[in-house]
Amino acid sequence: MIGEVRCVAPTGDICGEAATWSADENRVYWVDINRFLVHRLDVESGAVTSHPFDEPVVALSLTTRDGTLLVALGSKLVLLQVETDQRQDLGVTLPGSPTVRFNDGRTDPNGVFWIGSMGNNVGPNGENLDVTDGLGKLYRYTEGGLLEEVEANIGIANTLCWSPDKSTFYFGDTLKNEIRRYSFDAATSSIGEGKTHFSGFERGFPDGSTIDADGYIWNCRFGGGCVVRIAPDGSMDRIIEMPVKNITTCCFGGDDLSTLYITTASVMKDESDRLAGSLFAIKTQTRGLPENRFKL
Repeated sequence: MIGEVRCVAPTGDICGEAATWSADENRVYWVDINRFLVHRLDVESGAVTSHPFDEPVVALSLTTRDGTLLVALGSKLVLLQVETDQRQDLGVTLPGSPTVRFNDGRTDPNGVFWIGSMGNNVGPNGENLDVTDGLGKLYRYTEGGLLEEVEANIGIANTLCWSPDKSTFYFGDTLKNEIRRYSFDAATSSIGEGKTHFSGFERGFPDGSTIDADGYIWNCRFGGGCVVRIAPDGSMDRIIEMPVKNITTCCFGGDDLSTLYITTASVMKDESDRLAGSLFAIKTQTRGLPENRFKL
């Protein structure tokens, strides 16, 4: 079911995150939070291009406008036209910044962008700071609207994905070592009360996730050196071992959405992690779901 783990871009990211597949372009996009970069890998040529910003870059989404990404920075949301590098500020700023910053974010099946926040752990020059627990929130955003607060008292917001039938939303808190499930109303992009779905796993802490066409979550374990596949009932299906310690986000890509692309971090790495901070790929026999697009 799982092929060899391959390093496809040894970029040495301090904290690689936000793996996003663009099928139209045959590209993988991701970020390095601490170096304020958006990367893109052209799968056919293997070339990597990077777009620098002036503050941490934390999350990405495809949009309904071809060639344009929604980019979540530490303090605000912008649009990036990839080929021209033109940026457009959406006028959305995070309340409380820079004490807090945005973190993981994804677009839901209706084109609404969901993003969490956390106590800011990145200094003005990309240096790592201590995290203050309980400052994070979960927000949702529709173009032209306000940033709506959905949930509060979060440690580090991570893992945002939706079940294939659009009935369930999954969201995690890294500091609580927990992924929760919520009923999702696909008509209104609203959620019910969260319930524990997967918690207490001893291999690291939950970072970003993706979900496959069968409804299994693939959760990256920061500090755990692995990706864990979680069944729809919340049980552990299998563990995919990785060659580095800090695993951060993943997405399915490739022609048939069966290649898992995985970002990693070199921060707090083991001395033996020579490829820490690289982008990796694994061929699987599982199909992912197409990326949702932020509605413009």
